[in-house]
Amino acid sequence: MNYGLLDLFTLIGSVGLFLYGMKLMSEGLQKAAGDKLRNILALMTNNRIVGALTGILITALVQSSSATTVMIVSFVNAGLLSLSQSMAVIMGANVGTTATAWIISLFGFKVNIAAFAIPLIGFGVPLLFSNKTVYKSWGEFLIGFALLFLGLEYLNGSVPDLKANPEVFSVLQRYTTFGYGSILLFALIGLVFTMIVQSSSATVAFVLIICSKGWVSFEIATAMILGSNIGTCITPLIASISGNIWAKRAALGHLLFNVLGSIWAFVLYYPFMKLIVWISTSLAGSPEALLSFVDSTDPTIIEALNNKTLDLSIAENQALMTSFTDMQYHVSFGLSIFHTVFNLINILIMIWFTKTYVYIVTKLTPHKPTEEDKISHLKFISTGMLSTAELSILQAHKEIILFAERVHRMFGMVKELYDAPRDNDAEFVKKFSRIQKYEDICDNIEVEIATYLSKVSDGRLSNESKHEIQMKMRIISEIESVADSCYNLARTVQRRNNLEAKFTDSINENIDLMFKLIDEAISQMRVILESSTPQFSEVAKTKNIESEINNFRNQLKTQNINDVNDGKYLYGTSVVYMDLIAECEKMGDYIVNVVEAEADTKLN
Repeated sequence: MNYGLLDLFTLIGSVGLFLYGMKLMSEGLQKAAGDKLRNILALMTNNRIVGALTGILITALVQSSSATTVMIVSFVNAGLLSLSQSMAVIMGANVGTTATAWIISLFGFKVNIAAFAIPLIGFGVPLLFSNKTVYKSWGEFLIGFALLFLGLEYLNGSVPDLKANPEVFSVLQRYTTFGYGSILLFALIGLVFTMIVQSSSATVAFVLIICSKGWVSFEIATAMILGSNIGTCITPLIASISGNIWAKRAALGHLLFNVLGSIWAFVLYYPFMKLIVWISTSLAGSPEALLSFVDSTDPTIIEALNNKTLDLSIAENQALMTSFTDMQYHVSFGLSIFHTVFNLINILIMIWFTKTYVYIVTKLTPHKPTEEDKISHLKFISTGMLSTAELSILQAHKEIILFAERVHRMFGMVKELYDAPRDNDAEFVKKFSRIQKYEDICDNIEVEIATYLSKVSDGRLSNESKHEIQMKMRIISEIESVADSCYNLARTVQRRNNLEAKFTDSINENIDLMFKLIDEAISQMRVILESSTPQFSEVAKTKNIESEINNFRNQLKTQNINDVNDGKYLYGTSVVYMDLIAECEKMGDYIVNVVEAEADTKLN
């Protein structure tokens, strides 16, 4: 066998170049699209048809059903999509991924795209040095597109020539004579290969090449594509491992859809193949003619045709090359037809059963949230799973909104603690312990969101997104400071009880008014965080409340000195009283810092 270790590594490198080109092209397009992808997803409703069309569109753009499905899993994880919506989008993604096969089929055998790859890189590289992020992203897209076809060209030349190695070819032939068993065997091979490279597009490209060289039959090639359809589920399944229960259900729904879709194809395999051959023959030519030609032609001539070393100065050789190229195109066209029709039939049948899919995956992954789950864990993001970096920021923001809501709830507990009867120690301890628990939870949430944002910042980001991450880091720090102030207020209230400090009606009224101002400030902070485009008037309103808090604090400090001198209450009582007021004033500063950071992100 004339195939050494260097040839093997060349093959692996070719697959790697193909995958890297696809990844770079996908990421470049997603970054260039940026907000447009978000807007497309925002337009999705519970209409399953719209969802499916969205899945087709996005996958056709990013050239990877795995990338789309991981994105959808992360959106479900972030609460941006419902499980029902995600099912329709995932179904559409399976149709959209056939775009890769069509690009290779239409251009890979009729046009020498690899010849344009280097000029494309030459055109894309200057764009990388542009000051505009969108131009950089388009540069990445062009370079990725070029690398994809360079990888395909190298892959075409580095796969082992089975005809030239009869011992390998005989082994392969031995396993193609088991009829239906061979179909299942090569489907398994396609499944395993796709699981390894984590790209059904790479598998389809590989199958197109070996089938177009006449090394495997059209039936064997389609079986491998069927297997790759199931193998592509591994990427979203891995991505969902650290996600929440909804992400796991979305990934399971993708697996269920692909497995059930493949089952009917295996059951009706031979009638389905006759349909595909008929369609392909009617539109282009017979996809089965190439194998017959290869089997009946001198292997040296076939090798020359594959390597394009045939002497084309002879008219007979020119006709032979043209005929061979046409038959290669017919094979690739037939495989693309198979891939497309198979996925179209799946979606046309199964899109009407999205609710059934939701019901099944919910039953297969039951989950009963405990009280601890409800308050102590992140709801929308997980530190172990990231979708595209630009879109991940949206997930983090959803978590920040929830963080602010929890802190607001914590402040409500402080007010309850302050008003709690002093003669019920058990009730007071219970309320104080709950606040203490929330403080620990808020500390953990800050760390987890910051860790997530740090991972996002490691990805390729626009300058705007980098600035947004910096502001969100500041926001979570300030929100956690609000939680610290809530805990400090609770400790001061505890000290009031331990010292048996007697607060007058006037003190209670002032504290109550200060608490109302703080509550209003936190509410306004949440409004700004939840608003997609906060108005300057809303920011100004928060600052006005903070000014009221400062003025009221100054007024109470002056009044406190007079009240102590007049003997209205003891000095020890005044110390606890002023500690509460001072902590409230600090909290107002933290809230304004959150609002300013958010406004800096959205209004600039």
